[in-house]
Amino acid sequence: MSDLKYYTPEGLEKLKEELHKLTTVERPSISRQIAEARDKGDLSENAEYAAAKEAQSMLELKISKIQEVLSNARLIDERKLDNSKILIFSTVTLKNKQNGAVVTYTLVPESEANIKIGKLSVSSPIARGLLGKSIGESAEIAVPVGKITFEIIEISR
Repeated sequence: MSDLKYYTPEGLEKLKEELHKLTTVERPSISRQIAEARDKGDLSENAEYAAAKEAQSMLELKISKIQEVLSNARLIDERKLDNSKILIFSTVTLKNKQNGAVVTYTLVPESEANIKIGKLSVSSPIARGLLGKSIGESAEIAVPVGKITFEIIEISR
């Protein structure tokens, strides 16, 4: 049995869009490549045919994995989450006590993490150190360069 994964509506929609593209655009394209390579003659010595069959195999594996993820995906209703503590889908504003820098992160499932846009994986060291904390509390978090102490300034959804 596969692990359940939690998604936002946007994250789930992205997965569905990717699956749709793979099945309606990529799959037919590879089928055409196989047909064209097959028309070139002897399959035992046809490198194009072998490459197209390998690409088809990889594509089908990717489609299968996405279908499995979608079948086990669970949508989280963010409206039912407690705003007084940091949880998954919390948007938190933090102040680094050492240098005074203020940063804002949204804690998301690992599959939706993108640090460039402020989406921090809930399984990252920083997020794990923040989970369960409230506004005004401090969190000392071990990171590769040492320890950083953050003060929680704001929690929102």
